[in-house]
Amino acid sequence: MCSARVDPEWILEAFRLGADGVMVAGCHPGDCHYIGGNYRTRRRMAMLRSLLIQFGLKSERLALAWVSAGEGEKFASTVNGFVDQVVKLGPSPYRTAMVAKAATESAREAAHA
Repeated sequence: MCSARVDPEWILEAFRLGADGVMVAGCHPGDCHYIGGNYRTRRRMAMLRSLLIQFGLKSERLALAWVSAGEGEKFASTVNGFVDQVVKLGPSPYRTAMVAKAATESAREAAHA
C-alpha cells in the first residue's frame, strides 16, 4: 500500500487509543509507484506533527521513514531506532490517562459490590 493511503484519521485514532508511537514507512521520494504519493505523505505528516503538539503529545512519537522493499536491514534498524526513541519518551499520556480511568472505575465497582 502507498504511504499516501494511510489516512491521518487512522494515526490520530491510534494515539487516541493510547499508542505510544506511530511510524509510517514509504518509498523514497521520487520512487513512488503512484506518482508523488510520498510527497503527499510528507505534507500530511508535518500537519499531523503540529496537531500532536496541540493535543499534548510530543511530535517525536510520530515517525516517517523512507525505506524501499529491498532494504530489510535499514527497515529493521529504523524500526528499532524508533522503538528506542519511544521507550525513552515513556508511555503516552493518553494511555496513562486510560489506565488511571480504568483503575478508578474498577475501584468504584469494587466499593459498590
